[in-house]
Amino acid sequence: MSISSAKRLEFSQFEQLSAGREVIQCEARALEQLANNLPNTFYDAVQLIADTEGAVIVTGMGKAGWIGQKISASLASTGTRSHFMHPGEAFHGDLGRVGPGDVVLALSNSGETSEVVQILPSLQKFGTPIIAITSRTNSALAKNSNIVLDYGKTLEAGHLGLAPSTSTTVMLALGDAIALVVSRVKTFRDVDFAKFHPGGSLGRQLSLVDEIMRPLSRCRVAMESETVRNIYVRHAGNERRVGVILLINDEGILTGLFTDSDLARMLERQQENLFDCPISDLMTRNPVTITSGNKTSLAVETLACRNLSELPVVEKTGRPIGLIDITDVVNLRPVHGK
Repeated sequence: MSISSAKRLEFSQFEQLSAGREVIQCEARALEQLANNLPNTFYDAVQLIADTEGAVIVTGMGKAGWIGQKISASLASTGTRSHFMHPGEAFHGDLGRVGPGDVVLALSNSGETSEVVQILPSLQKFGTPIIAITSRTNSALAKNSNIVLDYGKTLEAGHLGLAPSTSTTVMLALGDAIALVVSRVKTFRDVDFAKFHPGGSLGRQLSLVDEIMRPLSRCRVAMESETVRNIYVRHAGNERRVGVILLINDEGILTGLFTDSDLARMLERQQENLFDCPISDLMTRNPVTITSGNKTSLAVETLACRNLSELPVVEKTGRPIGLIDITDVVNLRPVHGK
């Protein structure tokens, strides 16, 4: 009889919720135990990885392998070059991925995973340092590693207590701890993080305003002494139009803005001669700006807090170099604490 055709257990909503909580609580207890008893070798592992001139090659089989892939990705995104190597493929040629100066981070709950154990002699011949993440210090993996991160015996969650769950949760937590502490030791900064995360809202928030602003060539710029009529005639047909005119004085310093809202208010006054007045008589003076070199997250926060639609980007001298429009950052949220 297949599992799918077997009679399903009568399991009430309350019982299912209770069972789910038990799984999470089981894993949470293991994490608390790990946090309170983090092995001293953690320091050695962090120092070895932080000092390596090569890459961290992460390996593991089965569920531990999937955890290893995530750990490798976390290392790579936080400033430590890293690759995942499948131990089975490694035994059939992929050991060529391991180069001088590399460190191997091997994951195995039992420490006896055959695919992992069989590549250890080759790694030792290469002189590659091995860091083991395992539950057993007397295992083959532990005995053949330079540094052992032993998290001790864990009780797998669930009614059978067989499927890797608690053990893989602990492995993942250890891997995250290593990646983030190494990142801190290497003084990895948010601007460095942005280099590896150029896509998505997070990457854009961590970027600089200079990278996302509309350059001056795509903005409408005019002298504050010009008339409204002359400016609008000169900029007629501009396909890259934005809803604001950046106004400068004879020194090229930004002195004001003339927005679509300013134009609407002018039209409401129904005075034709206003079109021939200097735009400085109608512009918004002392506009809010952001200085070149600031993070995009600050621009997002400024636009939101000041209820603005446009934010000129200026040099320290006050000369405009671009503009951030609300539509450029509409899907972004401020990064707290940045």
